Amino acid sequence: MEESDDFVVKIKDAKKMLRFVQLEKVKQRLRNIPANAISYVEFVRICGDVCESKEHVLEFSKALDDSGVVIVLGSVVFLRPNQVAKSMEKLISQSIATPNDPRRKELAQLEKQKSTIDQKAQSLVQRELYFGLGFLVLQTLGFMRLTFWELSWDVMEPICFFVTSAHFAFAYAFFLRTSNEPSFNGYFQSRFKVRQKKLMHIYNFDLERYNQLCEVFYCKHA
Repeated sequence: MEESDDFVVKIKDAKKMLRFVQLEKVKQRLRNIPANAISYVEFVRICGDVCESKEHVLEFSKALDDSGVVIVLGSVVFLRPNQVAKSMEKLISQSIATPNDPRRKELAQLEKQKSTIDQKAQSLVQRELYFGLGFLVLQTLGFMRLTFWELSWDVMEPICFFVTSAHFAFAYAFFLRTSNEPSFNGYFQSRFKVRQKKLMHIYNFDLERYNQLCEVFYCKHA
């Protein structure tokens, strides 16, 4: 009876050693893969090349995941858990602001630079609007002179009609191009964005970095 028990124990030990050797083979094959992640299908195939049965394949894949050798997330298997942990730690630290965070100073500088850019963009757009006002005043005065002194209303009526139609066509084209309401405010906002974008390019303003910092400290975008 004792010999039978010893024999059973030896078989269990042998199976345990075999399982350990197979696991080490799988680990070694995974270490030799240069990529940081592979598909779950490929991961199962690698386990299957070493294991004898499908049950052992699933057992090995679960054991490797539970032990932290790999990280299985859906259909992707990460082979470098330490790198994933470092990336997550870095991401979390970047997304949480502290009172003495040096990025506050960087954000303050970007906000100051953006404020200067916005003021210049607004000034340029207002200049465009003043030019537009001047053009409309001159056009009205010109039409008045042509109507009452140079020509007659019979001649100017179709001209005024076509000019008005042209203004409507320009407003319609503005709406098609910008998807903004063809109003003075809509024109201002559209031209402001264009001027702002050009000035940001001229001054090398990092808008993406600015939005990242705003999301960290204010949870908003520009």
